[in-house]
Amino acid sequence: MSLHIGDTVPDFTVETTKGKISFHDWAGNSWVFFFSHPADFTPVCTTEMGKTAKLSQQFAARNTKALGLSTDTVAEHVKWIDDINDTQQTDLQFPIVADKDLKIAKLYDMIHPNQSDTQAVRSVFIIDPNKKLRLTMTYPMNVGRNFDEILRVIDALQLADRERVATPADWRPGEKVIIPLSIAGEDAVKAFPQGWEAPRPYLRMTQVK
Repeated sequence: MSLHIGDTVPDFTVETTKGKISFHDWAGNSWVFFFSHPADFTPVCTTEMGKTAKLSQQFAARNTKALGLSTDTVAEHVKWIDDINDTQQTDLQFPIVADKDLKIAKLYDMIHPNQSDTQAVRSVFIIDPNKKLRLTMTYPMNVGRNFDEILRVIDALQLADRERVATPADWRPGEKVIIPLSIAGEDAVKAFPQGWEAPRPYLRMTQVK
């Protein structure tokens, strides 16, 4: 199954390291950072799981729940978590999905045959509280994710929803944003009373909180 931006993501019920969950119910009114791994006890995956655990407070501050997936069993995940906590000096508390039969990996198109028929690539899904897919990224098995970018895009998506703006290249919180072309004339004046700079009529930069 191929998922596109704006799609409602598939629901599923599955065993995890925190017990059985139904994904949509578990997500509730939170955003979700759902990410997959090729296998337990692999080096890159261990560092990524550890990094996610270390960033737990930053995800929580963004009303975002982390959910990992690896194509192994809960029992294997539990043993792996001990290694993750020990080698990465952390305390991993978010659930990791058990997907030995690849059911969810296939549902979310995490299996790329030119990489492996049995292991998931490093997929990232950012899902909003309406269960809509807002962003997806796919890394090969041998390249670890950039977690600064994952947090940045969550910030950008949430700001865009809240303030009806777009964000420019390399945007960081606190920097100027773009007024979309869909907001024009008096609507723009009302929405952005602070005004804006416009080096071109189609490029209007403004500051929001």
